[in-house]
Amino acid sequence: MTQSLLQLNSEWQPKVEESLAIKQLTRRSIAKNLNISPGSVSKFINCKPIAAHNFIRICQELNLDWGNASASEPERNDQIVSFKFKQNSFKANPGGEIAPQEIIGREKLIAQIWSILEQQSLIFIGERRIGKSSTLKKMKAESASSMVPIYRDLEGIRTPIEFVEVVWQDIETYLREQGKARRVREFLGQLQETQFTGSRFPHIADDYWKTLLIKAIEDLVTLQERQIVFIWDEIPHMLENFSEQAAMEMLDVLRSLRQTYPDVRMIFSGSIGLHHIFKNLQKAGYRNDPTNDMYTIDGQPLALEDAIALTSYLIKGENVSTFNAEKSARDIAEAVDCIPFYIHHLVNQLKTLEGEVSQNAIHFTVEESLRNPLNPWKMDHYRERIDNYYTEEQKPYALNILDLLAINPPTSFQKLWQVLYSDPQTNNKEMARTIIRLLMKDYYLVQSGSIYSFRYPLVQKYWRFSRGL
Repeated sequence: MTQSLLQLNSEWQPKVEESLAIKQLTRRSIAKNLNISPGSVSKFINCKPIAAHNFIRICQELNLDWGNASASEPERNDQIVSFKFKQNSFKANPGGEIAPQEIIGREKLIAQIWSILEQQSLIFIGERRIGKSSTLKKMKAESASSMVPIYRDLEGIRTPIEFVEVVWQDIETYLREQGKARRVREFLGQLQETQFTGSRFPHIADDYWKTLLIKAIEDLVTLQERQIVFIWDEIPHMLENFSEQAAMEMLDVLRSLRQTYPDVRMIFSGSIGLHHIFKNLQKAGYRNDPTNDMYTIDGQPLALEDAIALTSYLIKGENVSTFNAEKSARDIAEAVDCIPFYIHHLVNQLKTLEGEVSQNAIHFTVEESLRNPLNPWKMDHYRERIDNYYTEEQKPYALNILDLLAINPPTSFQKLWQVLYSDPQTNNKEMARTIIRLLMKDYYLVQSGSIYSFRYPLVQKYWRFSRGL
C-alpha cells in the first residue's frame, strides 16, 4: 500500500514560524525530540510532502491543528485519522506540558474567558497546580481566526527591559506577514545613531523601556485589525523580581495601554496572588489600583464528571489493571480533589503496582506521596508560602489556624479564637480575622456560613502529615 503523505498548507507557514519562536525550537531540536531526520522537518516547513505520521507528530510538537494545517488528499484521510487515534492515547504526564487535545473539561471555562475578553481584560487566578497554564495554552491553540492570542510565560523575566524585549519579539513574530514592527526599530536606531537590525535590544535601551513598550503596542495595533490578547502567565513572579519602583511603573503603564488601546486585551495569571504584590507595593507608598478595570476569574478543579473522564483516559492509556475501571476512575479523581496535576501523578504511580488497583491501594499511594520527604507532588509550597509572603507577626496566626483546622472538623471563628487567645503570639482578635481572610485568598481555607475548613481535603491531609499532627 502506498504510504500516506501530507504537506503543509502554505498559508500556515507564518503560524509554524510563530510556534517555533514561542516554543524556542529549531529544525534540529524538533528532529531530535521526535527521532526523525532533519530533512523531514525541513520539508515540513517548506510545504513539501512528508510521511503522514511524521507530519502529525511535528504538528503536535508545535501545538498546531494538523487537520487544518495540512493540504492532504481526501482519499487518504481514513488512514490518517486511524493514525491520529493511535497517537492520541492518553499517557500520565505529571508536571509535563499537556497537549491541548488532552486537556479535558475546560471548554466552558475557556468560553467564559473569551466572552469576558469581548468587553475587558481579566485576571485569571487560582491555586497552584490547578491547571491555569494548561487552560490558557489550550485557549490559545484553539482560538478563533479573528483573535490574536499571544502567550508568554514571564517567570524568568527579571527587569522591565527584559519584559519589553520579549513582548516586542512576540509582536514581531505576529507581524511577519505585515512587515516588521518599525516604530521600535526606528527609535532604537535613533538611540544608537545607526540602523537597528538585530533581534535583541542594545544596552542603551534599558532606560527607555516605557517608550519602547508603547511603540511596540502601537505597531501591533496599527499593522493588524484583529482582536489582540496578551496572555501573560506568571506575571506576579515577574513583578516580584522587579524593584518596587519598577513594578509600580510597569503596572501603571500596562493600565494606561489598556485605556489607550481598546482593542488590546490582557490576561494576568500566576501562582502567586497579585494581592501579595500589591500589599508590598502599598507599604512602599503605592496608592494606585492598577487592575480595577480587569475582571477576575477564579480557576477551579475539574468538575467530577470531567475528572473521571480524564482519569478513565489515563487508566486506559497506561493499561492500569482495575477490577472496575469506572469505579477506580472515580476513586482516583475524588482522592485528589479532581485536580488534574495530581490525577496524572497518582495514575503514574498506580501503573507500577502489581495486580489490580483497589480503593485501598489508591488511598495508600496518596498518603505515601504526601508523607514522602522528597516532595514528589510539590506540596511543600503550602508551607513555604507562609514564610515567603506572611510577615513575622502574621506567621504564628496562620500556622496556628491551619494546625487547628487540620486536626478538627470544620470550625467556627469563636472556637478558633478560644485557642488562639491562649497563645501570647496570637491574642489579637482583629489580626486573627485578617489572617483568616488572607488564608482564604491564598486557597487554604473556605467559609460556609460561620464555619471555616480547608478548601481541599488533600491539602488538609498534607498539612497534618507534614506538621506531625
